[in-house]
Amino acid sequence: MRALVCERYGSPDVLTFAKRPRPSPRKDEILIRVLASTITSGDRRVRSMDMPTGFQTLGRLALGWHGPRKAVLGAEFAGVVQAVGSRAKGFTPGDAVFGISGFGMGAHAEYLCMRAKGALAHKPAQMSFEGAAALSFGGGTALSFLNRAGLCAGEKILVNGASGNVGTAAVQLARVMGAEVTGVCSAAHLEQVRSLGAARVMNYSQEDFTQLHQQFDVVFDVACNHGVERCLNVLKPGGRLIRLQAGLPEMCRALLQPRRAGRHIIVGTAEERADHLDYLAELVRQGSYCPVIALVFPFDEAIEAHRYADRPGHGGSVVIRMRGSEKKEVPASA
Repeated sequence: MRALVCERYGSPDVLTFAKRPRPSPRKDEILIRVLASTITSGDRRVRSMDMPTGFQTLGRLALGWHGPRKAVLGAEFAGVVQAVGSRAKGFTPGDAVFGISGFGMGAHAEYLCMRAKGALAHKPAQMSFEGAAALSFGGGTALSFLNRAGLCAGEKILVNGASGNVGTAAVQLARVMGAEVTGVCSAAHLEQVRSLGAARVMNYSQEDFTQLHQQFDVVFDVACNHGVERCLNVLKPGGRLIRLQAGLPEMCRALLQPRRAGRHIIVGTAEERADHLDYLAELVRQGSYCPVIALVFPFDEAIEAHRYADRPGHGGSVVIRMRGSEKKEVPASA
């Protein structure tokens, strides 16, 4: 099979195409023909070893000192089941599926093996493979942290960094949960964030949300471009601050001092769960949720797709289509 390979850390220029053996599923695994994948922030961090403060050495120990041990990147995907292991349950050949392989990676290739009990779900029938490939990372991350924060109907939430794949998911899911959403993003994405369900949108270049007189029950800080103390200024007593890109020192402080003046700081990593993916798929079927796609690249241009994903401010997911030759924007529900 053909795969996009990363054998040393660096810019997208370190990536190459190579032929790799097609994997065979173990007894508890399924073999998936990948039809679409994405370039998540996790893919870019693994490729470049650009880790949050304090995680550089830990990252190399966990992932590989000079280059990724899992040379085929790609954690998020959609495709069709080709074969099923003897003990794998819930899927049959021909099923259209989507999921996330986490640090197992491997989705920037034509075939991928996944545990049937992993973060895997059936694709909504009305959704394209490109759209389904973009469901797991942003939606799963946002859902995991919103659940940890215990967001309730009627509460007020501010999403800082509301135009990326996690931010757009957080805006939509918070709206589904019955919360009133304020989104903070660039001028170019104000209307998009409003269309996703934000009651109020703020241009970060003109307004500093940490100086607002209003207070919120939850602040979901995706961008992490302000210090913790400034974010706490706009939290109600008993409020929750979600920090998506916390460095190791900040995570340790949050664990050692879990509450500050009754305000809770939530850090860590998102859970990757099949039931979360099933929930997202059901919201898609109901018309309540749709991932935002910035651009779709053909697999032949996957290196250029990584370059595009490295640019700030593109908004939404960058998708790689494993079949087809043209680069274009594709509605997630197409």
